[in-house]
Amino acid sequence: MTTTNENFEITKTEAEWRQILTPEQFQVLRQHGTERAGTSPLDKQYGKGTYICAGCELPLFTSETKFDSRTGWPSFYAPIEDAIATTTDKSWFMTRVEVHCRRCGGHLGHVFDDGPRPTGQRYCMNGVSLKFLPSQAT
Repeated sequence: MTTTNENFEITKTEAEWRQILTPEQFQVLRQHGTERAGTSPLDKQYGKGTYICAGCELPLFTSETKFDSRTGWPSFYAPIEDAIATTTDKSWFMTRVEVHCRRCGGHLGHVFDDGPRPTGQRYCMNGVSLKFLPSQAT
């Protein structure tokens, strides 16, 4: 399954995406893949900062909403306002809510209703689909 270029602010051809993304990023962001649990260093990243889309650098999540879900993937209880969009994913014989970047359409992961307060949601993201930008000390 490949994300289409329709209805997104940033669109690129497959060749253009392959030029700017690593093979792992391309497989997750553009082909709806999933990285293996526990392989992303961002799962254990708890510094202050912002998590941005690895495809288009749109800010998606802040460190204030990150928590340890013990799933092996970076997890957040809320995205930055207007950063993500969702679709219904019926792959793997189940129905889930897919999370993607609202600007480039890149697949980020899924959202589940088993997260902590205040939202009760767990945005379970592929670390390879994100980049972490540490906050600058003032």
